[in-house]
Amino acid sequence: RDFLPRGSGIVTRRPLILQLIFSKTEYAEFLHCKSKKFTDFDEVRQEIEAETDRVTGTNKGISPVPINLRVYSPHVLNLTLIDLPGITKVPVGDQPQDIEYQIKEMILQFISRESSLILAVTPANMDLANSDALKMAKEVDPQGLRTIGVITKLDLMDEGTDARDVLENKLLPLRRGYIGVVNRSQKDIDGKKDIRAALAAERKFFLSHPAYRHMADRMGTPHLQKVLNQQLTNHIRETLPALRSKLQSQLLSLEKEVEEYKNFRPDDPTRKTKALLQMVQQFGVDFEKRIEGSGDQVDTLELSGGARINRIFHERFPFELVKMEFDEKDLRREISYAIKNIHGVRTGLFTPDLAFEAIVKKQVVKLKEPCLKCVDLVIQELINTVRQCTCKLGSYPRLREETERIVTTHIREREGKTKDQILLLIDIELSYINTNHEDFIGFANAQQRNTQANKKRAIPNQVIRRGWLTINNISIMKGGSKEYWFVLTAESLSWYKDEEEKEKKYMLPLDNLKIRDVEKGFMSNKHVFAIFNTEQRNVYKDLRQIELACDSQEDVDSWKASFLRAGVYPEKDQTENEDGAQENTFSMDPQLERQVETIRNLVDSYVGIINKSIRDLMPKTIMHLMINNTKDFIHSELLAYLYSSADQSSLMEESADQAQRRDEMLRMYHALKEALSIIGDISTSTVSTPVPPPDDTWWLQAS
Repeated sequence: RDFLPRGSGIVTRRPLILQLIFSKTEYAEFLHCKSKKFTDFDEVRQEIEAETDRVTGTNKGISPVPINLRVYSPHVLNLTLIDLPGITKVPVGDQPQDIEYQIKEMILQFISRESSLILAVTPANMDLANSDALKMAKEVDPQGLRTIGVITKLDLMDEGTDARDVLENKLLPLRRGYIGVVNRSQKDIDGKKDIRAALAAERKFFLSHPAYRHMADRMGTPHLQKVLNQQLTNHIRETLPALRSKLQSQLLSLEKEVEEYKNFRPDDPTRKTKALLQMVQQFGVDFEKRIEGSGDQVDTLELSGGARINRIFHERFPFELVKMEFDEKDLRREISYAIKNIHGVRTGLFTPDLAFEAIVKKQVVKLKEPCLKCVDLVIQELINTVRQCTCKLGSYPRLREETERIVTTHIREREGKTKDQILLLIDIELSYINTNHEDFIGFANAQQRNTQANKKRAIPNQVIRRGWLTINNISIMKGGSKEYWFVLTAESLSWYKDEEEKEKKYMLPLDNLKIRDVEKGFMSNKHVFAIFNTEQRNVYKDLRQIELACDSQEDVDSWKASFLRAGVYPEKDQTENEDGAQENTFSMDPQLERQVETIRNLVDSYVGIINKSIRDLMPKTIMHLMINNTKDFIHSELLAYLYSSADQSSLMEESADQAQRRDEMLRMYHALKEALSIIGDISTSTVSTPVPPPDDTWWLQAS
């Protein structure tokens, strides 16, 4: 068949992938116009030319985008040929300046594949040592295992010269040797010379030429066809085992997913019911695993679900409680006013109980805000956990939406009940001040106890926390901020060069230290807090405060909670007194001062008891009323709510993406099965030719 364009200059300007497929009828089809079958091969040529021009233009431009052509015929072997552009040195027409580089890159892209055989075509009327085709073939196939030399235009050589040495593989040896062919001339093509006649003329040329007569049976296009066929057979047999194992592993990986799709009928109500039950059940299991923790599918990148709620309970909430601790000066003034107001016009001889109760109640009421804030934080985490668990329901958008809505609504309903219960706990504390509590210091002890002695300290050398922190405000001269390994104990804060803790940089005692927040820098993504000395002393070298930076606000809160355990508290907001003059003139007589000190100690002791109680009861209340209740709701009632919210068929409507994915997977699965059955039918006992011995490549090294 004569359908490949030919002419002078660069004719092949796009790679042509030609698939020859054995079939009972003869026709051709292009990938870019699949519906059309070509039976007239002149039309095929015209379509190739038109498609080339469509992408590259009419003025000699090139493109690496291939044209795919399939030819079905009873006269072909199953074979894929790729016709590549010839190497152009000088750009013409619309061709870019780097045309040679572009074409070489395009050719290398195809010939580098281990599964391809390379036909290195060289005209006989040019010096073989200058053959670009051979040079490029050697680059990607140095052993010569898949390169076949083809010599064309043998009939156009100068009289008295021949290519005998080349064809006998003596001049520039190739492992698979050279085959000579004689194609039709441009005059023959223009005169529509029949290909059969051209093959006969080629045969006659080799038989009648004195230089080639002795090897005529190894020359010509029919022999080239035979050699290629043989190479293809060898090649298929060599690659079959690897291909089979690759296909089998792909099939195995698809098997599990395809199992659920095999007998898939999208509108089958029983399948929808089963899928709905499985999805809701899986959602409940995932939710419980995220809250309670689980050994399988552990997230190693960030805290999630239960771990974050635990952090709220035991780091964030205690920190919020301490943050609202009373200001010493204000508290003493309030106690003194309370004592005076209770005595009224009389001068009191004894310390009044009522002053203690009034001050305690005022402090207990302040607990409401951090407790409610703790509930809000837990709710946010629960809702995030629900969202993460509904990701698996992505195949059914409506089901995901409804599940999320129903569970979130339930959590919001429980929020009110949980907050009411927590406020009730605080009201219960307010209703009766139990001065007979076993941990309460009592009146006698309060008179003797000094405030400093009342401050509990942990075991001196106990390490509370270790970790990396950045000191943010070291002077610019010394390189600006720097990261160190910090160790916080009950008595000091030390920092080292690294976690080996060999090279200590500094040790800072914790006495008189407090924490304050520092605003985040405009360009910085770090979160910062500062440590300073309440007695206006430098903390480190010439710094009044050291600014410590973390990567997230969570880390800052966690470090602050650790400092609290070590007795380093946050700074109080300094609010102006309403009446500065009164503050300055206000003085206490020694008896009143003693009474204030006594009540101060009693309040400190009792508020400590209540804080301890609230810290213990808060997680329990939230767990019982909200978290455990939500788990029970998901397991026992979610399904009923889903059924009542919408009909099953609309809930289980697949997303378009899921339907497409299923179709693709089934198509892939069947294609793999078919490929494996075809491979199973192939007889590997076909005749094979051994690989020729390695050739002498001295000529390549020399060039």
